[in-house]
Amino acid sequence: MGLTQGQLAERAGVSQGWISELELGKADAGWLENWTSVAAAAGRQLAAFLEDTPGADRPRDLEHLRRQELILAFAAPGGWDGTPEVAVDRDAIRSRSVDVLLSRRLRLETAVVEIWDLFDDVGGSMRSFDGKVAAVVRQLEGPGANGRWRVSGLWVVRGTRRNRALVAEFGAVFAAKFPASSRAWLEALGDPDRPMPDQPGFMWTDVRGTRLMEGRLSRRRYHKDL
Repeated sequence: MGLTQGQLAERAGVSQGWISELELGKADAGWLENWTSVAAAAGRQLAAFLEDTPGADRPRDLEHLRRQELILAFAAPGGWDGTPEVAVDRDAIRSRSVDVLLSRRLRLETAVVEIWDLFDDVGGSMRSFDGKVAAVVRQLEGPGANGRWRVSGLWVVRGTRRNRALVAEFGAVFAAKFPASSRAWLEALGDPDRPMPDQPGFMWTDVRGTRLMEGRLSRRRYHKDL
């Protein structure tokens, strides 16, 4: 990619010395989260292990798949029909896709669920999310549709230390983008009688991808010096 060790280290949030050890094959004892961050900074994915090593028998998007499985299983008792990797751009040669699209026909509700294992470009991810929600709305309002569906969205984020630190640092940004109560979203996903929030929501999973958790977002307050 033409990056120096320092540039890659800055992108990944690790030290330049650790990148040097990695290149020399001496970084095998490093935190898995560091490996994941470096892989993402270099435009690659790393889930539980180095999935692209010879003979690897686990998919590179393992953590993503775990969270798709978690959402589908959690939402089923709530009356949701879920589909992973749904294309949203009609007639496009290469369409964008929604990580999990949840629909509840009895309530005419659709939820666009996006899963994040590791943040790379938060602003771009937010814009992409808005575009996917808008595309789903257009499909539901297109020819032959009744136009009465309610559409909202949800971010599901892996609760690593790095992700939690980033969300805490930019709490006001995330709180403004995802104003809905995460508790209300959890209740709506698991209970067929609970309505889906009208506004986008945010929630965590545990690091292993076995549990959905509330994503309480707090706005940081800044005070001018007098």
